[in-house]
Amino acid sequence: MRLLHNWNCPWAEGQPPRGAYLGEYGELVAESWLRAQGYKILRRRLRLGAGGEVDIICRKGELLVFAEVKSALSSAAGRPARRVNEHKRELLRRAAALWLRRLGREVPSRMDIIEVLLPPGGKPSVNHIEGAFALRKL
Repeated sequence: MRLLHNWNCPWAEGQPPRGAYLGEYGELVAESWLRAQGYKILRRRLRLGAGGEVDIICRKGELLVFAEVKSALSSAAGRPARRVNEHKRELLRRAAALWLRRLGREVPSRMDIIEVLLPPGGKPSVNHIEGAFALRKL
């Protein structure tokens, strides 16, 4: 297993990556980090049209986790989790509720935010905010 979260970020000082690439790389780092913590990744980048989206769906034991990944080059402008506003939370809740409905049974679950800081030329750092906000049943 390759642990991307132990690699130096693939861009140099003064050459910031495109925004989409930053987000994709942050999701890969988060996935790698979650696996190293004992989580099993079930799905990445689940898009459900108007129903919402989830970056990573994983589980640890019987616990199902819906994770939103927010990446940044630094925390100078504030923590990346601040960008998960109420509208984004509703989209995440909607997608999670659809996934749970498809399971057809009750399972313990929570909504997490994973902050990934990707300093140019340095090692990424991960902050996993467990139970960052409530999952409401629809």
